[in-house]
Amino acid sequence: QVQLVESGGGLVQPGSSLRLSCVASESTLGKYAVGWFRQAPGKEREVISCITSRTGNIYYRDSVKGRFTISRDDAQNAVYLQMDMLKPEDTAVYYCAADPKVIRLWVDQEYEYRGQGTQVTVSS
Repeated sequence: QVQLVESGGGLVQPGSSLRLSCVASESTLGKYAVGWFRQAPGKEREVISCITSRTGNIYYRDSVKGRFTISRDDAQNAVYLQMDMLKPEDTAVYYCAADPKVIRLWVDQEYEYRGQGTQVTVSS
């Protein structure tokens, strides 16, 4: 059972940056595709960004392209989400999810493992 722990959320002003971390309890995260999702109050969970394992292919939601950057450090069993130029509409609970065999990277339910989330609030 792989446990994922997110951190790095907080309350920031518009235009600020945050770096979210997703750290796995096992050293096998490098073999997993990892996705970042978010869920705002009253809204459905949506995919933000995904990164595959072997090829390292990366995908971004259109609304975060050019502002968010996903990266992975397999030696640290971690995947990061650098978020720049944050906007109030980025306010949500951010979750990471991991799976060794996921095909539809943008579908949260297809990941076997997921964390508890970290709150990001962007407000002036």
